Amino acid sequence: MIIFVNMKHFTLLMLAFMMVSACNDAAPGPQVIAHRGFWKAEGAAQNSIAAIRAAGLFGAYGSEFDVNLTGDGQLVVNHDFTYHGLTIADTTYAALRDPSLRLSNGEIIPSLDEYLDASAEFPEMKLIFELKSKGEPAYEAIALPACVEAIERHGVRDRVEFISFSLSACKEFARLMPQNRVEYLGGDIAPKELHGMGINGIDYHFSVFDKNPGWVEEAHSLGMIVNAWTVNEEADILRMLELGVDHITTNEPELTATLIERFASERKK
Repeated sequence: MIIFVNMKHFTLLMLAFMMVSACNDAAPGPQVIAHRGFWKAEGAAQNSIAAIRAAGLFGAYGSEFDVNLTGDGQLVVNHDFTYHGLTIADTTYAALRDPSLRLSNGEIIPSLDEYLDASAEFPEMKLIFELKSKGEPAYEAIALPACVEAIERHGVRDRVEFISFSLSACKEFARLMPQNRVEYLGGDIAPKELHGMGINGIDYHFSVFDKNPGWVEEAHSLGMIVNAWTVNEEADILRMLELGVDHITTNEPELTATLIERFASERKK
């Protein structure tokens, strides 16, 4: 059994939870998304079960995670297309789950089913679901239906927000689940064009908004959600708040929540 927070850290997480909850009550945002879970919590690792639980304890609006398809058609949670030198798309699920292959916190690579099961402890937290895809039709023809089937089977449809660098995957998620939020990650397409494709959000690196600050207002005028990733430094976080993004994906949830609270307080003066 993995213990991922000691009492001191648990207390800090509870204080942060109250802070983030106050921020998240002020809809529509800005709100905090824990990038690959709250992996900096004690005992956690990126895209680990411990990380999504830590994000839930923290009270994040959402926890982002990455989904890959194995060579035998199973879904696992891992950021890279490789794991311990193995190409996930060419490797069986059993081989990836070999006990000798571990995350940095000692966990075995989680299946999507295990990840969604763990998320059930925090039903208010959104699941920011990134499909890792290079836009290959054969891969996506298997991966997308499998993702949708898992989401439906776990009863979390109303909690899932899809993101992907693959434009074709975003279009297909929008077609398959039109009531869900779908956000393109690529940063190379204006909001109006994406909106015309049925995609209802943009999730771009903060540097894209530095170069195209008008895209935030353009997206909002179309009823689209705007997320900025991965924003970790105070100056960058504050700049995104000034631009009016709705969500901030970050490796620093505590810092981001503090700055959001301070920003909101100063705006009220």
